[in-house]
Amino acid sequence: MSGDVATPQARRIEVSGTVQGVGFRPFIARLAARYGVTGWVRNDGGQVTIHAEGDAGRLDAFAAAIATAAPPRAQVERVAADETRLRGHRSFRIDASTDRVRGGRLVPPDAAVCAACLEELFDPADRRHRYPFINCTDCGPRFTIIRSLPYDRERTSMRTFEMCADCRREYEDPADRRFHAEPIACPACGPQVRLVDATGAVLDGDPLERAADLLRAGSIIAVKGLGGFHLACDATDDAVVRELRGRKRRPGKPFAVMVRDEAVARRVGDPTSVELAELTSWRAPIVLVAGRDALAPGVAPGYRRVGLMLPSTPLHHLLLAAADRPLVMTSGNVSDEPICIDDDDALRRLAPIADAFVLHDRQIVSRYDDSVVLVREGEPARSVLRRARSEAPAPIGPVHAASRATLGVGAQLHGAFCLLDGDRGYLSQHIGDLDRDDAMAAYRDAYDRIVRIVRAEPALVAHDLHPDMLTTRFAQGLGLPAVAVQHHHAHIAATMAERGLEGPVLGVAFDGLGYGEDGTIWGGELLRCTPASAERIGRLRPVRQPGGDAATRHPWRMALAHADAAGVAEGALSLLDVPDSEADVVLGQIGSGLASPETSSGGRLFDAVAALTGLCTHATYDGEAAALLEQACDPATDVPVRADVGEVDGLMEIDPRAVIRWVVDARLAGRPVGEIAAGFHRTLAEAVARACVGLRDRLADGRVVLGGGVFVNDRFTTDLRRRLTDAGFEVFLPREVPVGDGGLALGQAYVAAARGA
Repeated sequence: MSGDVATPQARRIEVSGTVQGVGFRPFIARLAARYGVTGWVRNDGGQVTIHAEGDAGRLDAFAAAIATAAPPRAQVERVAADETRLRGHRSFRIDASTDRVRGGRLVPPDAAVCAACLEELFDPADRRHRYPFINCTDCGPRFTIIRSLPYDRERTSMRTFEMCADCRREYEDPADRRFHAEPIACPACGPQVRLVDATGAVLDGDPLERAADLLRAGSIIAVKGLGGFHLACDATDDAVVRELRGRKRRPGKPFAVMVRDEAVARRVGDPTSVELAELTSWRAPIVLVAGRDALAPGVAPGYRRVGLMLPSTPLHHLLLAAADRPLVMTSGNVSDEPICIDDDDALRRLAPIADAFVLHDRQIVSRYDDSVVLVREGEPARSVLRRARSEAPAPIGPVHAASRATLGVGAQLHGAFCLLDGDRGYLSQHIGDLDRDDAMAAYRDAYDRIVRIVRAEPALVAHDLHPDMLTTRFAQGLGLPAVAVQHHHAHIAATMAERGLEGPVLGVAFDGLGYGEDGTIWGGELLRCTPASAERIGRLRPVRQPGGDAATRHPWRMALAHADAAGVAEGALSLLDVPDSEADVVLGQIGSGLASPETSSGGRLFDAVAALTGLCTHATYDGEAAALLEQACDPATDVPVRADVGEVDGLMEIDPRAVIRWVVDARLAGRPVGEIAAGFHRTLAEAVARACVGLRDRLADGRVVLGGGVFVNDRFTTDLRRRLTDAGFEVFLPREVPVGDGGLALGQAYVAAARGA
């Protein structure tokens, strides 16, 4: 070592990233003790600032370890160190937070209860034994209780709970796991649970034990969680599951199921090792896994997969342990309404559904549903289908920097917004379908909160081309320069933003519908995309969409439209259980074009085949017909049917008429539905791949980007990706961003920022 190693120095170190709410200041204090460094650390706005003193070698090692040894929930993006004046500190301390630094404010998402807290929860000798709000610096509520930054207790909903002496001692002890754990609490000083009936009257006994007794007896219980209420019932009792469906007005959409631990997950499902890793991760999302027929048939009717999750909070752990069975754990709302987060609101809105309520007195500041994850066949990384608890508001990035903060407002279905600030995209949580005033009110609340916390007021707003979407009206009401972004360009751009692609790329955008640049309804598009531009170079052959939006709720209408285009309407009518009078009206709309716009929608093509196979003629939720068609596939089937692909009017066109004729003929001949469903999937994947090969010379390279809700379909996506890869393409799917409309806002903001409007 050189002779000046022992000379004291001082450095100012600034750390940016997700460094608040993750035990970062206590970590820095322990690190300073390890390396013999003195000084202080504090939260400054959205970053952490450190004044460190010691010899050069110790300071170098200390600074290097900040990134390499950071706490598990932290994400260190930048460590910047500069020489500063020596102050002569003799110890290291944690200073009070300030709010002087602007920009780069990252807020950690909520984290499931950690193993150490879980051990204490079930330890009779521990002072927090069976305490439903146990947490430490590595786990527990974060964004759902934070009111503002810097992240300190007084800026959370825990500010109303004064720490007892024991909690204060742990909070102030650098050697303790709860050192500066802001939500710290115990039975003596923290939030409390109570069980009430539908009138609000308190029920006697231990609240969670009594709730478990009611669940085993066939009751439906509303449970206050981290980001909102759940509705729970016994997932093995088909009578109560169907009762919940009736009360919640959710006739067919699958319910999520919470299981106590990994062993129970293996009994009710057949998760892969990657799916198990997701289930047991700190995020504890809903993971779609193969089922084992161990649950009530009404949990996921018609589905081979079931949405499983492990408890994310100590309260849920206690409830699952007491109930000793899998529980349906679905969002606490009537279908299509925002989930309840307030006790009084829950008692009012959920009283017709729930027989009893598990309540507590810690306020939920931000409304969050559960995230949903799919592990695709052959993919090492997960795909986030619904971005919510433990995912948002962690930023997407780095994306290519925006010169000014840009807001993407998203679509009407699967509503979410995205604030693109610098090289980070703050994609919001899933808020729900935005077709009601109360849903838009929840959307505005979430937007106001992100802007307030991140402190990045947008200077530009991007919205969908469709003029009647409530999100478009919201964007136009902000008084900002507004950019209209075509729906399918935004889908492709969302994947490009997440995966760091500039283009040009070949975008394959398949979904239900999106307003096209020619005034028709698009949804099966091949686009040459850069972030700033999109050229339509291919499509599915358009057909009529009789009744407009009514066709999305009644797939038999699309079945008749596709069958009519294929010349097999008479055969299709014999397969569809539709009154002659209704069929005549729809055929009239198709023939005249009245209330029957043209559409190239891939989603509506899946709907048509689902109706022709008898799987779904009337849909009760978005994507139901296509989902049931995927689930019905017989994986052993290999059908040689072939769709027509060729250039029409300057566009590469995929013509499904031959496929529709085959579907109708096969069904009339009595061939198995599973064979027909599989044949359709395989045929369409082959046709899309062939169209991409035909367009290869229109691209600068061989990159294909997939986007749109149809790609939630794992069977179709996996087959198409394999064919494209075999043909020499590099294929990109989103991972952290939902592939459907839940990720659209990121793409909108990315396009608008790239245009520099």
